[in-house]
Amino acid sequence: MDYKKFLYEQKKREKQLKSKATKVVVKEIRFGPQTDEHDYAFKKKHAEKFLKDGAKLKAFVFFKGRSIIYRDQGEILLLKLAQELEEFGKVEQLPKLESKKMIMIISPKKSK
Repeated sequence: MDYKKFLYEQKKREKQLKSKATKVVVKEIRFGPQTDEHDYAFKKKHAEKFLKDGAKLKAFVFFKGRSIIYRDQGEILLLKLAQELEEFGKVEQLPKLESKKMIMIISPKKSK
């Protein structure tokens, strides 16, 4: 009987700790290597909103077909985004090429 009570108490404690844990939300924004200025501004506005709401941002440039030759344009685009979102979040992972995607992760700044 003591062992059953111990198991019950342990499950109860684990459930309580699990309920207090914060869930990390990751929002994604996708760009092309030659994204136009208006489309970029539109997506940047959404990125600001995501970071203000406390979600992590996963921005990536997707290279279709032979557009992989524009890797440098994709990296410039992501670094420009990181610089403009500096007041809302900090770069957690710099742009890194993984197969046909160049991925960058931005985490929100802590609100005071």
